[in-house]
Amino acid sequence: MVRRVVVALLVPVPWTPPGIDPGRWRAALAEDVVDLLATLDEVETAVAVTPEDRWLADEVVWPGTAVHEVPTPTVDAVLAALTGYDQAAVIAADAPDVPALTLGKLLRPLTSRPVAVAPAQGTGPGLLGLATRLPAPEWLPPVDLDTAVPDDVRSAAPQPGDVAVTAGWRRLRGPGELATLDPAFEGWEATRALLSGSRA
Repeated sequence: MVRRVVVALLVPVPWTPPGIDPGRWRAALAEDVVDLLATLDEVETAVAVTPEDRWLADEVVWPGTAVHEVPTPTVDAVLAALTGYDQAAVIAADAPDVPALTLGKLLRPLTSRPVAVAPAQGTGPGLLGLATRLPAPEWLPPVDLDTAVPDDVRSAAPQPGDVAVTAGWRRLRGPGELATLDPAFEGWEATRALLSGSRA
């Protein structure tokens, strides 16, 4: 049986809505992503943080969730910390309303391709996540989810078809993305509560 893991990389969050404490905002986003991961079938889940952000992981993880400390908040640093898995996906933890189906689509191409990427929708570059068979291909470049685009990964591959580009999703990196949140959409309870002012 293929052993898969999905890792939420608790990357720094560069923007906070007015009137909200940055630490609480970051924790709410991460909590919602971690809660979503806990509902996924047939995968193990984990989080990755730099040592200075260990407090955030301790605040949002479920009991028994693996926490990987990495020297830099990059995909390659996370992949280097993983052992015993056949496939891994690393996703950004500032997409609180990402559907489980979108994460499933990120892993699905690994049956026929070594790497898959999901772009971050909205303004500017960035990826929602990257999935790869393990061990990761030697040609896979260092990937920063905040700055990379699918073509960065595809151009490093022996053939562009080695990298599948799957459905993307927004990351909450600015007011433009915040405005697209759908109150009728399920999930993102912690972020929703913080935005509504109902969290003490």
